[in-house]
Amino acid sequence: MTDYLASADQALLKRHGLGDFDALWAVQLDAVDEPNTGRGGWSSVFRLELEGKGFYLKRQSDYFTRSLQRPFGEPTFAREFRNISRYQKLAIPALQAVFYGERKQAGEHRAILMTRALDDWRDLEQCLEQWPQLEPAQRQGILHACGQLARTLHGAGQMHGCFYPKHIFLRERREGWQAQLIDLEKTRPLLFGMRDRVKDLEPLLRRARAWSEAEVRELLGAYLQQPVDSPQVSAWLQRLTQRRRHKEAR
Repeated sequence: MTDYLASADQALLKRHGLGDFDALWAVQLDAVDEPNTGRGGWSSVFRLELEGKGFYLKRQSDYFTRSLQRPFGEPTFAREFRNISRYQKLAIPALQAVFYGERKQAGEHRAILMTRALDDWRDLEQCLEQWPQLEPAQRQGILHACGQLARTLHGAGQMHGCFYPKHIFLRERREGWQAQLIDLEKTRPLLFGMRDRVKDLEPLLRRARAWSEAEVRELLGAYLQQPVDSPQVSAWLQRLTQRRRHKEAR
């Protein structure tokens, strides 16, 4: 597989001697958190800053995922990179890849995935912690941005699979709030219509306990492009509530 290097970041990485797999594997950095050590190998995340720009450099060795298409396994980063590329082609707002590459070296299957840091964004989980302190216009803007993000995602025929507050990143701009997704490893095609869409949305609403029913209707109104008191919004709210109660009762 040919390495991927985003053209917008190529010159910057090369100025710092980091324009290839071996250099990115060897550079000494502090890990963001403890490495994952399951799956028979390890996977770790590092923070990198170059000329005022932030990046996350992720490295792994023998850290595989298996599927029907790849029964012998592949690096988990390979799936994530494919999904990042797919989101970009489908115009679904999501994190952006800077570098991806794989090597079989020293008896290991190594992989690197580097993405741009979202330093001027904050995740929805943080917003929910401050929800009572936010202005009504801010709350409404966030709900609409999340609803529109879900509409774009499902309209493109994709199911995120981990549509949680910590995976939705937001920022406020003069023209309104913007939202995008991270953690795309579990993305898959939307195969079962409304059932998959409800399955994708329900975990978000279950975790966003700060939202009132009226606020959930605001989000669903943006998602469905319908008035908040419409029969369509009421039907979706009922389906989501039923699934939430079923999940909480387990």
